[in-house]
Amino acid sequence: MTTYIPSITLPDAIFANPAAAILVPVGLGLGVGYSVSPKSTQKTYLALKQPPFRPPPQVFGPTWTSLYALMGYAAYRAWTTGTASLNPNTVQLTKQGATLFTIQLGLNLIWMPLFFGLKRPIEATANITLLTGVTGYLTYVWSQVDTGAAWCLAPYLGWLGFATYLSAGTGYLNNWNFGDKERNSTTSNTGSGMDKDYVNKAPEQK
Repeated sequence: MTTYIPSITLPDAIFANPAAAILVPVGLGLGVGYSVSPKSTQKTYLALKQPPFRPPPQVFGPTWTSLYALMGYAAYRAWTTGTASLNPNTVQLTKQGATLFTIQLGLNLIWMPLFFGLKRPIEATANITLLTGVTGYLTYVWSQVDTGAAWCLAPYLGWLGFATYLSAGTGYLNNWNFGDKERNSTTSNTGSGMDKDYVNKAPEQK
């Protein structure tokens, strides 16, 4: 059982402020997404063999932004409700959840660099499996503090289950190796030599 660990938990002031609670995960998520390069990520996504029911790449940005906002609002609700309680057990559960929230946010933020940046599907799938478990436990803990906060985490938990399926399915269908999907290709006249492309990249939409 995870306990409240202040040294690895986001500051109390973030949880207590609705704007900060929402904007911190949204901002961090967007920052990681743009650091990996959206255009490169989309090309990689289209290049890999995918399991059934994969959504188009344009779905992920709005979906994740909404889920980051929801998780932030859940954190605010749980924190303000729990810390105001006169029940010491409720206060302890609230703070325990704050540590779990911080852990899951960290796991969330490193998935994209693992999967798309470093192209490590095994590690990325292990990461998202752990992330789903931690989030499930967080939802259970905060459900004892504020049912509204738990319901705000429900769409996120459901999406993580689907994302775990996509991560594992994509890894399996590509033999857990994304590196062999790359080839050297000559750039156009305006290019500067050789670049990397995917051998089964889907044709660009016009």
